[in-house]
Amino acid sequence: MRVFAKRAEPFEWKLHAHDRPADLAAHLTAAGLLPESEETVVIAELAGVARETRLPDGVSLREVRERGDFERIAAMEHTISGDDRSWLVTSLEAERALDPDALAVYVAEAGGAVVCAGWVRFEPRSDFATLWGGGTLPRWRGRGIYRAIVAHRAQAAARRGYRYLEVDASDASRPILERLGFVAVTKTTPYVWSPGA
Repeated sequence: MRVFAKRAEPFEWKLHAHDRPADLAAHLTAAGLLPESEETVVIAELAGVARETRLPDGVSLREVRERGDFERIAAMEHTISGDDRSWLVTSLEAERALDPDALAVYVAEAGGAVVCAGWVRFEPRSDFATLWGGGTLPRWRGRGIYRAIVAHRAQAAARRGYRYLEVDASDASRPILERLGFVAVTKTTPYVWSPGA
């Protein structure tokens, strides 16, 4: 934590239901980390998920690499959560600069606006690729856009030879992912530390 405090940089610790010691949550809280909403870790074999999907009329999907697009993603995420997501711009940009092949970021757009976004991390020396993001503007939900962006990222992972996908799923996305063939394996709670907290 001293490293992050010195850099005035927030960080997240993922506490899994099976982590030890059993009172680790109390230790994290005592160290100044705050728990966020519990998530469910789900996994799936790529073969069952990397299928073609149809986007609604007027919606397109593309990979993005530029800061301006990351800013649009952060603005969309802010609209969904109400939280400041400006840190996401720096995070995605820095990660792509460090290793452009380890991260692919996608947006679904309608009328020039980002309506859904998600990214996939290609873990080195692993059979697992991991999915992140996936936020969809409320008025665009229920139209298959989230399913399409999951399938598109799965196809990207399959092309690279990965066998499995892993997602830390929110309560909203878990049912969709389970219908796509993902299976719950454990729970996780993000504990977040921020400068000045």
